[in-house]
Amino acid sequence: MIGIIGAMQVEIEGLKAMLSEPKTETVSGIDFISGRLGQTSVVLAVCGVGKVFAALCAQTMILRYPVDAVINTGVAGTLCRALGIGDVAISSDVVQHDMDTAGLGDPVGMISGIDIIHIPASRTMAALVEEIAKEEGCRSITGTIATGDQFLCDRERKNWIRSTFNAIAGEMEGGSIGQVCYVNKVPFVIIRAISDDADGNAPEDFPAFVEQVTHTSIRITARAAAAVQERIDHEQSLD
Repeated sequence: MIGIIGAMQVEIEGLKAMLSEPKTETVSGIDFISGRLGQTSVVLAVCGVGKVFAALCAQTMILRYPVDAVINTGVAGTLCRALGIGDVAISSDVVQHDMDTAGLGDPVGMISGIDIIHIPASRTMAALVEEIAKEEGCRSITGTIATGDQFLCDRERKNWIRSTFNAIAGEMEGGSIGQVCYVNKVPFVIIRAISDDADGNAPEDFPAFVEQVTHTSIRITARAAAAVQERIDHEQSLD
């Protein structure tokens, strides 16, 4: 089973519409919808915006359902010139740009307890997503995705995150989902369609524009779920 998490309803609604045999269970105020995308068993959830909601959702999903891997899908702001609006950012790793215990002598971004800054995503999953994006005719880049409880709309902050973490995109959930997956030893990948330039120049009707660009992430995510499950099943058959 593949777990798929989006922060907003619009990021999951298209996948929900594709689901057969849907079954909904509400835990901690979050609806978890299990069913099948084609031949692939999945569980979908809209976690809500921000790191706490995202972590709550990911941990509950992992404990409640037999997920083999987790995909976080949605939109993000670009932090690099190579990614424009409508392109796709894929995680090689995730960081939390608002994690800061530098006053205690730690590097900015280091997560106490696991003592790392860059949480590695699944290389296998990222490679599969890269290939699918290419087949879908989407421009994509794989790199560090930065997460924080902040909608990025300031050029100075954007430049600081990019230079500090070498990040390609910024959003508000992937880093905490990645942390939960990391400590639970569940492979994950973040797939984000670029919706804005993260420096205050978001489209005037941002919600409507988000709905447009999520078609890209939804299309890629649906195919990625099947490809990831197929790869996991193949590897397990060899054990």
